[in-house]
Amino acid sequence: MKTINANKQVNQRKLAYLLHMSLGKINKLVSILKEKSYLTVKGNVSFKAKEYISNCYPRKATILAAGYGLRMVPINTEEPKGLLEVKNEPLIERIIKQLHEVGITDISIVVGFMKEHYEYLIDQYDVKLIVNTHYNTRNNIYSLYLAKDRLENGYIIPCDIWFKNNPFSTIEDPSWYLFSDKLTSKSNWIVSKSHKVKHTKEQQLGNRMIGIAYLNKVDADKLVQRMSSLIKAKKYDLFWEDALAEKNTFLINGRIIPNSEHAEINSYEELLELDSNSSNLENEAIQIIEDTFNIDKSDINNIHTLKKGMTNRSFIFTVKDKRYIMRIPGAGTDKLINRQEEYDVYEQIRDEPYTERVLYLNPKNGYKLSEFLEGTRNSQADDWQDVIKCMNLLRKFHQQKHSVNHKFDIWKQIEFYETLRNAPSAYKDFLITKDNVLKLKPFIENNISNWTLCHIDANADNFLINKQGKTFLIDWEYAGMQDPDLDIAMFAIYAGYNREQFDRLIDIYYQNDCDEVTRYKIYAYAAVGGLLWSNWCEYKQSLELDFGAYSIAQYRYAKEYSKLVLNYLEKKNA
Repeated sequence: MKTINANKQVNQRKLAYLLHMSLGKINKLVSILKEKSYLTVKGNVSFKAKEYISNCYPRKATILAAGYGLRMVPINTEEPKGLLEVKNEPLIERIIKQLHEVGITDISIVVGFMKEHYEYLIDQYDVKLIVNTHYNTRNNIYSLYLAKDRLENGYIIPCDIWFKNNPFSTIEDPSWYLFSDKLTSKSNWIVSKSHKVKHTKEQQLGNRMIGIAYLNKVDADKLVQRMSSLIKAKKYDLFWEDALAEKNTFLINGRIIPNSEHAEINSYEELLELDSNSSNLENEAIQIIEDTFNIDKSDINNIHTLKKGMTNRSFIFTVKDKRYIMRIPGAGTDKLINRQEEYDVYEQIRDEPYTERVLYLNPKNGYKLSEFLEGTRNSQADDWQDVIKCMNLLRKFHQQKHSVNHKFDIWKQIEFYETLRNAPSAYKDFLITKDNVLKLKPFIENNISNWTLCHIDANADNFLINKQGKTFLIDWEYAGMQDPDLDIAMFAIYAGYNREQFDRLIDIYYQNDCDEVTRYKIYAYAAVGGLLWSNWCEYKQSLELDFGAYSIAQYRYAKEYSKLVLNYLEKKNA
């Protein structure tokens, strides 16, 4: 009906060409439209058809642009992916202009990550911004749910799509979801010849999902009802398309376009392939890689994000079939870590066989490029064979007596993190707990017998073990001169050990030869470390970075182990 309305002189051969159908099928459809009075006897559009069409005008659009776009590393450290430039035009501006071409000006954009970067669109295109404050913990089903009151007779559009030709129209009906004709193992949905969307069978490839949809009122109401049920059940990790699924079928039909008609930009390499001249490809991390290896950006392959760390964002990439890691410092890191001191530590241990080989480290901003340790895995704190390997390496490192010109002053760091958060603690008894921890300082300082370079961040994730059982210790950004017993305590509190596990760890490191005072000093370090990282977590939370149960666990170590050691000292001195 849309095609007929657009071609007022109905020529059946022309319709067959436009719709990619046989002339016989077009003739049959025209006959049906005449029978239903949508076409007159002469083949003109009838009043009934015009009335039907008047209810099928798209009136609004919602663009989803709240997420991190983690696969866009390293670009996403500088610009949200909706504003990436392709052929001298930001992606989201191209989408807005294409919507304007079909008369849609009622446009809302759901924003979150780097939301301020989208603010200029309000003045330039008269759009509205809907802010998703939970963008870092909830998937895009929550973003769309925030726009639930404006979905009927409207488009849903991801911000990272580029279309060669305008995919939108002045007339739409029925509802549809857009798929590519490209088949992929990453999709569980296949579009039939009748446009029904069905779940793929075992080992069957599915049509690539593009993410754009049009919803009429009936289907919009159904989608909102389904999303509301899922949000009520706190199914925040879902994609909004999951609300379209009903057993083995989709709530709405599928529409297919040629894969060559669009590009979904989910990675640096996809942007490079689409537009090698994009200004967003000029990135500091990429430039470091180019300069270090004396290569062009096109020689950098297989870029993907590593697990997001607590302090940094890192990505892995390949150059000449060898893998490397680039570390990009996270939000607020410049206040937490002295990069010159980190540089000094790596210079001190650079020839040691048990750590990563660093190819580039900037002592000013913390960008670090290192070789990927192939065939390794993170140690497991609940696997005691792994723990033995970790403690053997930690003991060996401590015995080497490496030295640098700075120390990790844990007492100053506690006060420093507390100052950074610039607000009272969320814990009601924080001042009592802090006072108890500070009372441990004389006991600790009176019983330090060794002083050497320590890792400080000696948690199980920073110990890597290869297939031959060789152990490595990486990520030395907090390292400094300290009592080696602090490293033991740090391993325990990161692992979440109970008292029995803690004692087992101490016995492994000390090879069953730890005296009582030293054992309680290590307990005291657990309390001090717990307060330190609790303050650290509260500061990070002020930057909208939440570490969940880890934060509370660290505070519990501060509270419980300070009481444990104070009771011990009281009995000992009685």
